[in-house]
This record gives sequence, C-alpha cells and structure tokens, in this order.
Amino acid sequence: MAVVLFFVYAALSLRIHHRMLSNSYDLGIFEQVVRSYADGHLPVSELKGPDFPILGDHFSPILALVAPFYALHRSAGTLLVVQAALIALSVVPLTLWARRSLGSPAGAVIGGCYGLSWGIASAVGFDFHEVAFAAPLLAFSLTALGNGRLTAAAYWALPLLLVKEDLGLTVAVIGLVIAWRGSRKLGFVTAGLGLAGTLLALLVILPAFNPSGSFAYWFLADNPAGSSGASGAGAGAGAGAGTGVLDLLSRSTVGLVVPQTKVSTLMLTLAPTLFLAVRSPLLWAALPTLVWRFFSNNYVHWGTGYHYSLVLMPIVFAAFVDALVQRGTRPAGLKRYLAATAAVSLLILPNFPFWQLLSPATWRTDPRVAVAHSLMKKIPDDATVQASTYLVPQLTNRTSVSLYGYPVSRPSPQWIMVDTWVPQGWRWPLTYESERAMLTLALYKGYRTVADRDGFVLLHRPDREPLSDDLDASKHKG
Repeated sequence: MAVVLFFVYAALSLRIHHRMLSNSYDLGIFEQVVRSYADGHLPVSELKGPDFPILGDHFSPILALVAPFYALHRSAGTLLVVQAALIALSVVPLTLWARRSLGSPAGAVIGGCYGLSWGIASAVGFDFHEVAFAAPLLAFSLTALGNGRLTAAAYWALPLLLVKEDLGLTVAVIGLVIAWRGSRKLGFVTAGLGLAGTLLALLVILPAFNPSGSFAYWFLADNPAGSSGASGAGAGAGAGAGTGVLDLLSRSTVGLVVPQTKVSTLMLTLAPTLFLAVRSPLLWAALPTLVWRFFSNNYVHWGTGYHYSLVLMPIVFAAFVDALVQRGTRPAGLKRYLAATAAVSLLILPNFPFWQLLSPATWRTDPRVAVAHSLMKKIPDDATVQASTYLVPQLTNRTSVSLYGYPVSRPSPQWIMVDTWVPQGWRWPLTYESERAMLTLALYKGYRTVADRDGFVLLHRPDREPLSDDLDASKHKG
C-alpha cells in the first residue's frame, strides 16, 4: 500500500511541476534551502531576500537530510519525490496497527482512507514542505503511544523539534498524554523538552538569524495574503511582525470558530473518522496546530487548502484506530464503521487534488512548456535572475533566482523572464498592468529583449554580461 501510494503522490506532484504549475513560494524557497545544505553552507533563500538566512524564517534544520539526495540529482523534483516517500512511509505504522488490532480488512480500509485523505492530497498537490517529515514521525509516535510503548512514543516525537518551531507544542501535548497513560516522569520530561524547544526556537534561534532581530511569523500577524514556508500560503506575500501576546489574550474564544470556514475545516478533519477520533486522548496532539491556525489573521490558515492539514491526518487516524480498539467494537459494528469511513472518504476525494490524476488534462503538457525551457536555456548557470512565480522552480537548481516584482527580490538582476499570459486570477505578486509597466521600465533602464515568444519575455542587461549572439554579430561585422 505504501509503495502504491508513493507512486500516486510522486506522479501528482511531479506532473504539477512538469506542467510548470509549481510555485516560487514554496517549492522554490525549499529548493534553495536544500541546495544550500548540499553546497555545504547554512541555508539561504534569494526568494526571501538577497542572501536571506532561512534559519531566521523557520527553524527546520531537518531539511539538511534531503541534501544527500539533492546532491545526486539537483532538481526540484528530488524534493517532491522525497516528500512522497516520507508521506507514504507514514501509512505503514497506522495500517499495521489497524491490521494487528482490528483485522486485515480494517487495516486495508483505514490505511487506504488515510493515504488518500484530503489533508494529504492538499499537501501533495501544493509543492514541497518541511512538514512532510512530521507525517511519519507522528504516525510512528502515536502508534507506539496507542500500543503502550511509551518510551518509543517519546523518541519518535522528539525529532519533531527539528521539523518546525510550532511542533514543539505538539511534542509537549504528546508528553502529557504519555504522562496520563502511566509514565509520569517520561511524559513530563517529553512535555518540558517540547515546550523548551519551541521557546528556544521562537525567542532565541530565529531572532538571532533573522535580519530584523525578531520572529517574523507570530501567528496573529495581520497578513491576509499569506506567507512563505510552513507558515503561509504559496500564493501569498511575506508575513508581517506579530501583534503580540496581549493581542492573543484579548481575543475572544469566538475567534476560534468564526468565520464558518474554521468550523468546516474542523468538521472535515474529523468526518473521515466518523467523529470517533474525539473518543481518544491521542486527538489532543492536534490541538496546538488547530489553535494557531484558527487564531491566525491569515485566512488561508483557516481552510482546507495547501499543506496546513497534513500534520492533522496521522493524528486523527491514529485517534480513530485507538478509539476503535478501546471501545472493543464487535465484528458487525466494525464492518459498518469501515463501510461508512470508506464512503465518507470517497465522497470527499473528488474535491481534492488526487482526483486530478484521473483528468486527461493532467497528462497533457502545454506546448508553451517546451518554449519556456528553450528560453531558459539561454540563461547561464549561476546568473542572477528575476522570474515569474511559476518559472522560478524551473531555475532554482542552477541560478540565483528571485521573484519578479516582489519587494525583497535582488535588484538589477542580469536576467528577467516573465510569463505575460498568466490569467489575472493566478497572478502574484503583480497585476497584468503593473507587470507591463515594470517590463517597460526595465527596457528604459537598459535591459534588452532577447526573446518574446508565446507570452514569455526574456530580458538581459548587456552591460552585465555580453550575449553570445552579440559576440557572433560583432565577428560577422568585422
């Protein structure tokens, strides 16, 4: 099952990337991070700003584990394949637990429903994210916890501290459940380490690396457009500074359920488990993620899109298995639960990205993709480039690329490449009008048009680096 699902995940994400539908935020950022590790230095991302130290953005040193694979094949596709493998691996402990405790049919149904769940689909269908590492760690930890292997549960949970700064709170909750299940000392030590890890990352490590001297993603930031990495939508802009703890304390608990999008997300999270997950204390591990998302002023955190619900899926399905085991369900009742779970999961499936694999359009490649790659070949390795968001992930493996029209992008790049045919609703960060104005201004500043084909515009600054075409022309004149 894990192998089949691995190919499903890899096929979907790679087809999205090969059709040039992956994004600068976030696939481009993460490739620049992994490329830095592969080159043997602390990670930076040009997309976040010139030589921006990414350890001042999010604390995710676990990404260094991707570097050896990236060194073998320097491509954004490597990150997508690694992500597919990590998420597929998370299927194994949950399925084996269900099969061992509830029988082979239960293992097949629960494993399949988890592997095709909407939270996983949304993550696989949107670039690469560091929280892919959290999926197997949570699955192994909660499976061990549900089976009374409390020490193993703690050991599997603690590496979450290296995945992302907020997951230390998840570790803390897992520690409290360990204490409640019988090992008080181990549980409280685990909870303390989780809380200390989050505080250390937020208050010391991230501010130390961030050029602003503070953590840039307090989840109350007034940032309706989104942000980068695991704290923001790939279609959005960078988050502002946090509004502080006092703002959090002043908020009413009504903010957790208003607007209705939050309630819909919560219901959809629990629906595949027929809401039986609420009977298990394992579900408490989902609380930190739900709280920071629903308290956020960033509306993309509230819904079911992007990668935000990936970490919830192993938690709710582990809680589901635990609830079924603890209630001692009879065979007839178990069959009804499994049938209902499969029905709900199948009902939800067409609304999320896995359904794209059944669409003929997914397997067709727009001829413009070949045109784009032929033009990108004109850009030499290690050149500084500004490009449209969908072009950036095609260039991050060999150039120093930033996002065209984004305020923090490196100024005066050697090359500019823009896709002017992107529909208005898909454009970011520029509108069609502002993009045309910026291209006109670039020509005024001395850039020259190298190519203008099928909506792709490639500009170059001759005073920075002579073009081979120019050299050939001068020889001919001579």
